[in-house]
Amino acid sequence: MDIRVEDNRAHSDQQDVPLCVDLDGTLLKTDSLWESLIGLLMRNPLQIFAIIAWVLRGKAALKIEVAARTNRDPATWPYRQEIVDLLKREKRNGRRIVLATGAPETVAQGVARQLGLFDEVFHTTDDTNLTASRKERALVERFGEAGFDYIGDSRDDIAVFEAARRAFVVAPDRAAGRWAASHGAEVLVEQAVNARLLLKAMRVHQWLKNSLIAVPLVLHHELLNLDLLANVVLAFFSFSFAASFVYILNDLSDLENDRLHHRKKERPLASGRLSIPSGIRLACVLLVASLVLALPLPPIFLGVLFVYIAATTAYSYILKRKLLVDVFTLAGLFTLRIIAGGAAIASDLSFWLLAFSIFFFLSLALVKRYVELSELSSEEGSKKLGRGYYAIDFEMIGQAGISSAFGAALVLALYVNSEEVQQMYAMPLLLWPLCPMIAYMLLRIWMLARRGEMHDDPVVFIISDWRSQLVTAVGAILVLAAAVNPL
Repeated sequence: MDIRVEDNRAHSDQQDVPLCVDLDGTLLKTDSLWESLIGLLMRNPLQIFAIIAWVLRGKAALKIEVAARTNRDPATWPYRQEIVDLLKREKRNGRRIVLATGAPETVAQGVARQLGLFDEVFHTTDDTNLTASRKERALVERFGEAGFDYIGDSRDDIAVFEAARRAFVVAPDRAAGRWAASHGAEVLVEQAVNARLLLKAMRVHQWLKNSLIAVPLVLHHELLNLDLLANVVLAFFSFSFAASFVYILNDLSDLENDRLHHRKKERPLASGRLSIPSGIRLACVLLVASLVLALPLPPIFLGVLFVYIAATTAYSYILKRKLLVDVFTLAGLFTLRIIAGGAAIASDLSFWLLAFSIFFFLSLALVKRYVELSELSSEEGSKKLGRGYYAIDFEMIGQAGISSAFGAALVLALYVNSEEVQQMYAMPLLLWPLCPMIAYMLLRIWMLARRGEMHDDPVVFIISDWRSQLVTAVGAILVLAAAVNPL
């Protein structure tokens, strides 16, 4: 996008008026304070007590203390490229470029050194949080009333807009957007939070994983029991909202890594289209909704839900960076969905079913790591960013995953041959084809992964792959036929 800020005034007049630009939300797609706070808490959640103490000393102290402890590389900030390009053009035309930010000195000067564009930098100091009217006074004292142009994005910038000769608005919040509309200010970058963006942040497509909650209902042949069916529906949405809550936490904890990934960098939080405060508010709403939906269900379901939230949160903070613990946790979380389904309808679950689930989903979790490792350099010392794996682990992960696939098929065979199944199904022999079908599905996934032809989330792949869908449909027909025995 080629943004122009020049009007019909003489070019020399433009050169005489400095162009001042805000940092957070304007030059950056993110807020440096919020992102630094998240990073600090992700490394050490106990820092929350120190943060409370800093807040009591004032926002300027909070910013300085947080910045001193995060030591963020300025090259890793998500810059808004269209604004950077605009500043470069104005700089080439001889215009004075000024960074005016509420960020502390370490952040502001780091950005200034990184971009090499600014003739002067205004920032927060020990005794002054340089935002709103304080920024306005500092710029007016330096350049005079209407002696500068200003680019900003938020409510805090309105006082500066009022004092500037010309105001330009970037991805405005609601207050800044209203001000721009009423004053005819030019909006350089439009950005609105809509339902589609929120749904993408929630990863609604991942909710299909929670259909595992219905497995106990299906296996107990209670699909026509409306009361139990209603419980399963409530459990499904309760788990789905909880899962979305954790997805957002995970995205907040992985912002830097996601921005380095060819696909994940487009996620709403990583891309900056959804602000960190908006993401936190959405997460809180989802958590409350999840708990409210769980209240009418048997109390044991609420306990399982708390275990799921605790385990997934621990995964986001710690476990996903631990060698092998991460894949066993993922397999356990899938199995926990089946346990939740049993809790929702107050039914006991077969040991064989849970064992099959562990092996099946362990194989899929290992596929996920296998695909990620395949993107690494073949050098033995090449380590995956933020994980506990090295490129040399590639073959070992593959061997473990394929072994788990055969383990799942074996456990399923033992389950089909169990006395429990013999009593539950009129024609249990019809269930035997499920064993080679499961082996086929998993081995095909591993072969595609080895060829580099598979999505890095194998569960999503199964949902979208027509062959996997066909195997699943045939399997469902066999289970139904074995249960009703039409012969």
